[in-house]
Amino acid sequence: MEGNGSIVWSVIIPAYDEAERLPAYLRQVIAFFGERREPYEVLVVDDGSRDATVERVRELQAEQPRLRLIALPQNRGKGYAVRVGMVNARGGLRLFADADGATPIGELTRLLPALKAGADIVIGSRALPDPEVSVRARIHRVAAGRLFNWLVARLGLRGIADSQCGFKCFRAAVAEDLFHALRTDGYGFDVELLLLAQRRGYRIAEVAITWADQPGSKVRVLTDGPRMLWQILAARAAITRGRSER
Repeated sequence: MEGNGSIVWSVIIPAYDEAERLPAYLRQVIAFFGERREPYEVLVVDDGSRDATVERVRELQAEQPRLRLIALPQNRGKGYAVRVGMVNARGGLRLFADADGATPIGELTRLLPALKAGADIVIGSRALPDPEVSVRARIHRVAAGRLFNWLVARLGLRGIADSQCGFKCFRAAVAEDLFHALRTDGYGFDVELLLLAQRRGYRIAEVAITWADQPGSKVRVLTDGPRMLWQILAARAAITRGRSER
C-alpha cells in the first residue's frame, strides 16, 4: 500500500475561504494519523482564497512537517483543486476530505475493510442505512440530495447512493489514471469521476459514514445545483464520445 517515499496515506483537502474552519480539522487529521504510526502527508490545496486560509495553513506548517500547501493563484473550483492535490500526492492511498470537517477523520476506519477486500475506490455515503452511523443534515439539503442522486442515476451513474459526499479514497494508480482524465472543475466533478471509474472497470465500494452538516457551506442548492447538472451532462457526453472513438 505504500507510495513514493514510503508514504502510505495522502489526505487531500481542497480549501476556499476556510480560514475559520480548516485549522481545527487539520489538527484532527494530523492527530489521527500520528496515532496510526503510518507514514502520511496532508496536502491542502488552496483554491484562490480571499481570506487568510493560506496564512493559517502556513502557520501550522511551521510545527507540522507533514503538512503541505499548494496555493492556486485564482479560484478554479473544487474539482480542479482536488485534481491538483491528487496528481501531486505521494501516498499509496489517497483520500480527499472536505475542509469543514463534516466527516470526522476517524471515519476513515470504516473504509479500510473495503480497501483490504480489494476495492480500488471506497466512497463515503450519507445515504446508506446503518445504525452505527449518524447523519445530521438540514431537511432541504436531504431533499435536494435525493433528487440530485435520482437524476444522476438516470444519466448513467448506477449503483451509487451518494455521489457527492466529500470523503473518497483511491489507490494511487487509480487516482492518477482518473484525475489526469478528469475535466470538470466545479462541484459536478464527483459524478464525472465515478462515471469514468465505472467505464474503466474499477471496483467501487460505498460505505456508510457519520456526517454532520456544517454552517458556512459554499454550496448553494438553487444556483449550484443546475450548474452541476450541466457539468455532468457535458462530462457524460465527453465520456461517451471518447468511448465511441476507441
